[in-house]
Amino acid sequence: MAVTPDSDFTQGTSYSLPEYPFVEPPELRTGEARRYPVVVVGAGITGLTMACALAGLGVPAVLLDEDNTVGMKGASSQGICYTQKSLEIFERLGIYERIAAKAVQWSVGRTFSGQDEVYSFDLRQQSNFGLSCQPPFMNIQQFYIEAYLVERIAELGSVDLRWSSRVTDFVPDDGLNTLTVQTPAGSYTLQADYVIDATGSHTPFHAWCGATMTSKRGDDLWCIVDVRFKHQPPAERHTWIEAPFNQNLAVWQHRMADDVWRIDYQMAPDADPDDVSQEAQVRERLQRQFGDDVECEIVWVGPYAYRSQCLDQLRLGNVFFMGDAAKIVSPFGARGGNSGIADADNLAWKLAAVLKERAPPALLDSYNEERHEAAEQNVRITNRTARFLRPADGAERLFRDATIGLARQYPFARQLVNTGRMAVANSYTQSSVCESTGGQSVQNVAFRWADGSSGAVNDLLAWASGDLLVLVFGHISEAASERLRQLASHAPVRCVQVLEAYGRPQALEHVIDPQGHLQGACHVFGHAWAVLRPDGYLAATGETVDGKLVQSIEHALGMK
Repeated sequence: MAVTPDSDFTQGTSYSLPEYPFVEPPELRTGEARRYPVVVVGAGITGLTMACALAGLGVPAVLLDEDNTVGMKGASSQGICYTQKSLEIFERLGIYERIAAKAVQWSVGRTFSGQDEVYSFDLRQQSNFGLSCQPPFMNIQQFYIEAYLVERIAELGSVDLRWSSRVTDFVPDDGLNTLTVQTPAGSYTLQADYVIDATGSHTPFHAWCGATMTSKRGDDLWCIVDVRFKHQPPAERHTWIEAPFNQNLAVWQHRMADDVWRIDYQMAPDADPDDVSQEAQVRERLQRQFGDDVECEIVWVGPYAYRSQCLDQLRLGNVFFMGDAAKIVSPFGARGGNSGIADADNLAWKLAAVLKERAPPALLDSYNEERHEAAEQNVRITNRTARFLRPADGAERLFRDATIGLARQYPFARQLVNTGRMAVANSYTQSSVCESTGGQSVQNVAFRWADGSSGAVNDLLAWASGDLLVLVFGHISEAASERLRQLASHAPVRCVQVLEAYGRPQALEHVIDPQGHLQGACHVFGHAWAVLRPDGYLAATGETVDGKLVQSIEHALGMK
């Protein structure tokens, strides 16, 4: 089934997801186990992002999924809120325009306690969001993004996406990994140099690989309602810490694609999940919130309880864990699916560099260093939100009550109201391949090409084709230009000079940054250089084109 931006999976009072055919793989026809550089297991949003990124980099891979559709059969829309960083990644992968045509943009969030608004924000007014070509956030049901990724993978080639293929056994080995796959036409085995586990929180790979983790189960219970209204509420993120229409418990309200609204109702911890999900109870809640005369149709209803966990290592041998297979976070601040997207973006270019012999295998160790730090940070931040929303009796409840009371009158206290710190691109402070001046994400800001046409950071990354990108700001000497040309001739780097205005012809490829947005996004000033990785992260910055630049490039590729 082809998917276009005009496709609508929301049919009346349910979701109608596409189904993809099972195609008999060559292993079943020949009886021989083939060897592949990369096998990705799990075609959720994380696994599909990983496969799409590999396809864009020309890396052959196999993607296995036990289901034959996107989303989850019989389930809700899952994730709905996608960050600017994720949207920048999707722009690089070639599906951003499809998402933008279907999704809902938002930047304003309002938080209420009872009838009082105690906190609000507009992300477009914040400098860390305002300069990117992508908006701060978009809301869209997860299955749409997954469907666009499936379509894009087919367009790019390189990746063999195999539906109705469940991995039933796995034998890990540092040199070669063997997977047994069950299909409607029988079982077969295949081999892989590297295996990516993106199968979610119930993955069998934890047991197969002996993974250990830190886990914590909360007592929070919620009821999700996906609903269409005849008269639309404002397209803003509204949250209630103490909603009078929900027994003074929390409520979230978001608009998604197809004019469907996601409303999350916090339930009492001892409530019966099946009981709170009954349609009659859901309609009663909706009437209490929107009035007895509310006209709406319920698309989907379901309960959920959350837990948080994080693996102690995201890499075991040549098996990499990502998405919910790596960590589970409480659903506050959009740090779940977005974190999995960032996991995939982080690892894909590193695997491509190693497989193409542009970097040593040691580079892959940095995946665990960087994304484990991000996972721990996201778990910690969402756990704090969970404690604010359901505080324990004593000091936690006293703090929350005091914060809410002060926030009604005093601006300083509003920053302490915690209904979910919205996700941003994590910085890498523990990475062995990022120097002290690196580890920060660079926004997809605009500039001008030498011919006057418009461009953005993602265009430069595409031009670099998976190599490191060296940006040199300001005019440089001919000797420095020659040094950069020599560097690019034998190392996997592309060099670009960034000027403030048009001038005399330059010896290097150059772009124009008249407002300084590109330089500001790279966190440097004056005459300087920046090494930008294919995932849009800084590896290092410096001031003089000398031996330090060469060392920084070697460092970024895991050569030192």
